[in-house]
Amino acid sequence: MAGGRGNSARDNNPSRILIFEPGGLYSKMYLLGIGTAAPPCSYEQRQCWDALQGSPHLAELSSRSRAILRKVLLGKNGIATRHLALDPLSEFMESDPNSLHRRFVRHAPGLATEAAQRALLDAEVPADQIDAVLISTCTGYLCPGLTSYVTESLGLRPDVFALDLVGQGCGAALPNLRTAKDLIASGGSRKVLSICVEVCSAAFYLDDDPGVLISACLFGDGAGAVVLSNEMNPNRRKVEWKDFYSITSPADRDILRFEQKDGILRNILSPQVPPLAAEFAGKVLAKVLAGDPSIREKITTWILHAGGRDVLLALQNKLALSPTDLCWSSAILREFGNLSSPFVIFVLEQALREKAPGGLWWMASFGAGFSSHGTLLEVE
Repeated sequence: MAGGRGNSARDNNPSRILIFEPGGLYSKMYLLGIGTAAPPCSYEQRQCWDALQGSPHLAELSSRSRAILRKVLLGKNGIATRHLALDPLSEFMESDPNSLHRRFVRHAPGLATEAAQRALLDAEVPADQIDAVLISTCTGYLCPGLTSYVTESLGLRPDVFALDLVGQGCGAALPNLRTAKDLIASGGSRKVLSICVEVCSAAFYLDDDPGVLISACLFGDGAGAVVLSNEMNPNRRKVEWKDFYSITSPADRDILRFEQKDGILRNILSPQVPPLAAEFAGKVLAKVLAGDPSIREKITTWILHAGGRDVLLALQNKLALSPTDLCWSSAILREFGNLSSPFVIFVLEQALREKAPGGLWWMASFGAGFSSHGTLLEVE
């Protein structure tokens, strides 16, 4: 559909803005290509536990903290391996603020660029056709932001609209894509490059805070990228953005967030996260289904963020899903761990690669805020 600044209107849902093209048609957005990237070093959870045995920091922990590390790393938590920007693995002992920042600076631009290159190749779109680039991250800070480095590495045009998005945590992918949707609907951009990148190991260290310890055991590093346009590629499988809804609950902000302490990021990860994630995921889906409950029966594929095994189980129960419905998310969790914001892009890529059945696909993420997001995709 040709671009052009449309008129906005609201339906009976005051939280959702609908953008109309001239003639009364919704502005369309299609996924043209997708790409992901992860550090080459992959470590089994047992290797991470063994590496800890040589850490002088381990002896400084309480017996309870050591028990938490052992339980999470050696227990059945749905994670077998994680890709980490640590080579060798003992680099995790370098956990002073400067070392952690250098880790982010050294790896985030490269991971983002690699994922973007693969997405552009998959989309068959030259870099000079990209009108806007959006990058989400929460595991490090640069000024100018990552868009400056990625724009240079990819050779994007000097007039590309570059926007760095921060502060959304694990849920950032869908707000990022929604921003791309609005840029396309405005007529200002025909093709948008959407990127999420996290170097979670840039926030790895050990102390007696359970949230910090569990984070070091669950999270991995990676980047995901998507090329989006208002025109589909007739030679590719059609993936069309259809609907979106988001909920933010500031009252639950302290349950899942980062704080800055002693010059480093500290992940606040509370036990209430799995049930809360499931509760809000149910509310988001219910809002989208409110206009047409029959949509639920047409959903063939579930693209869900997995904070961990307990989150997936909570989602399964709340959304009345089968283990088969969770297969794509479970597979990514098993191989990569919790990748934070790129996770759902990895899951989407896997489902497309494995030729998941066409129809309606539900894609959902959650993160700091406390925020929960969901989008309906139509896939041929």
